[in-house]
Amino acid sequence: MDISVVVPLYNEAESLPELAAWIERVMKENNFSYEVLMINDGSTDGSWQVIKELHKKNNRIKGVCFRRNYGKSPALNTGFQRAQGDVVITMDADLQDSPDEIPGLYKMITEEGYDLVSGWKKKRYDPKSKTIPTKLFNATARWVSGIHNLHDFNCGLKAYRREVVKHIEVYADMHRYIPYLAKNAGFTRIGERVVHHQARKYGSSKFGLDRFVNGYLDLLTLWFLTKFGKKPMHFFGLMGSLVFFVGFIAVLLLCILKIVYLGTPHPFYVISSIYFYLALTCMVLGTQLFMTGFLGELFIRHSADRNQYEISEEIKDED
Repeated sequence: MDISVVVPLYNEAESLPELAAWIERVMKENNFSYEVLMINDGSTDGSWQVIKELHKKNNRIKGVCFRRNYGKSPALNTGFQRAQGDVVITMDADLQDSPDEIPGLYKMITEEGYDLVSGWKKKRYDPKSKTIPTKLFNATARWVSGIHNLHDFNCGLKAYRREVVKHIEVYADMHRYIPYLAKNAGFTRIGERVVHHQARKYGSSKFGLDRFVNGYLDLLTLWFLTKFGKKPMHFFGLMGSLVFFVGFIAVLLLCILKIVYLGTPHPFYVISSIYFYLALTCMVLGTQLFMTGFLGELFIRHSADRNQYEISEEIKDED
């Protein structure tokens, strides 16, 4: 099979028939063998019923229905697990990603040898309140990840060699950093293609400004795990040694001051200084909080059921 198209969606019932027809037209014009995997992320607007009707008309359209809303990353990961095409293409269901870009993306993977190609919506139809934070976010992501040729990490329109999606795991909200995940997995041929961005035709955006805050936190988590996830002693050992050394020096100085003031009218009492308690409290609380967050992230990352989701129905070839 040439192409698997993975479409994560949440409450996009109005746009699905048009999207399916558009994909079908592009595939027929280019003589591609294909499948479309529509991952319904707990929609409440009848999207699943639309997917079932589309499957009756075209059995290349398959679907998975989550019992509740888990998020875009779980939806993509579920689609990646089921994808059979040599090239896997992801796109959003809101018609802002154009299926006409599929042949160009496919060519970059199959003929130009890229592992992953990310779309760049150079000209966007989003409001300034969304585009400005996006530019800042992408600049930070480029700096942290070291992938300097990508302008839009979060573009939903991407193409992958099948081996890439089978060797990465997308969980929590890590879909924003799939190129970074691919790079960490050893797939370094990462390219970019300018793609057409269309104004939303139906419904409204499902994302708020909180995604940028969460995005930065996820980026820091991914960077930290990449750097120290396999060798935490390189970080914690160094930090622990430095803190111990500073504490040891401080104790020596306090002991010296204690000795110097012995027998004087004004003896020095270490525990009488409020700064001693403030510094000690901040150091203990900061260390505990950071360790709690890191150990919690390690636990989630290595949890056996972190990517198990309740699926109520699934459409396969034999249905």
